[in-house]
Amino acid sequence: MKFLTIKKRTLCVILVGIILICFVVGVYYAVKTTSSPKAVYTIVIDAGHGGKDGGAIGKITGISENELNLQYAETLKEICENMGIKVVMTRSDLNGLYSPLASNKKKSDMQKRQEIIEQSGADLVVSVHMNAFPLSSSRGAQVFYGLDNDLGQVLAEKIQESLHVSIDYAKAVPKEGDFFILNCTSLPGALIEFGFLSNAEEENLLVSQEYKYEICLAVAHGILEFYEM
Repeated sequence: MKFLTIKKRTLCVILVGIILICFVVGVYYAVKTTSSPKAVYTIVIDAGHGGKDGGAIGKITGISENELNLQYAETLKEICENMGIKVVMTRSDLNGLYSPLASNKKKSDMQKRQEIIEQSGADLVVSVHMNAFPLSSSRGAQVFYGLDNDLGQVLAEKIQESLHVSIDYAKAVPKEGDFFILNCTSLPGALIEFGFLSNAEEENLLVSQEYKYEICLAVAHGILEFYEM
C-alpha cells in the first residue's frame, strides 16, 4: 500500500509538471504571435535593370546601376518589413527576368515584371533606379508617377516630399513619366531615380551604406504617409 501511495504521488507530480510546461509553452507562443507585427499592406519593390541590361555605370566606382538598384531595393525591403509591410520583389539577384530564349529580352523582362505585379496582391509598386545625364552637375533624387494614375501621383508626391525634407538636393516636385513599369498596372506606382551616377559627389554618396539607409528610410516614410491617407 505504501508503495502504491508513493507511486501515485510521483505520477501526480509528473502530471502537474507536464501541465505547467504546456501552460508556459502556450503563453510563450501566444505572446510571440501577438507581439509580432502582422503585415496589413503589401508592396512590390522593383529593382530596375538586370542581367545583360546593366543600366548606367558609375564613373568613379565603376558600379553598375543593376547592382546598385538591387542593393537599394533590398535595403528598402528590410525597412518596410520592419514597419510591418509585406514586400514582394521582382528580382532578388543580378540576373535579368527575361527568358533565355527570348529574341527581345527587354520586352520579355518587362512582361515578367508585369506578371509578378499582377500576381502579387500588392497595394502599390515602387521601382528603384539610378539616374545619369551628360551634364555632370545634375544631381538629386527624382520621383515619377505613371500616366493617368491619380493615386500614383499622390504616392509620388508623398515620397518626393519626404525625400525633399530629409535628403540634400532631392527635388521638390514629382514628375509624370511614361514608364512601362508604372503604366502596365492600375496600381499606384512610383519610379524613383535615387541619384545621378554621372555626378561624382552623388555617386560617392549613393554607394555609402549610411546614405543608402537614410534615403530608403525617407522613401519608406513617404509610403507610410500615403497609407495613412
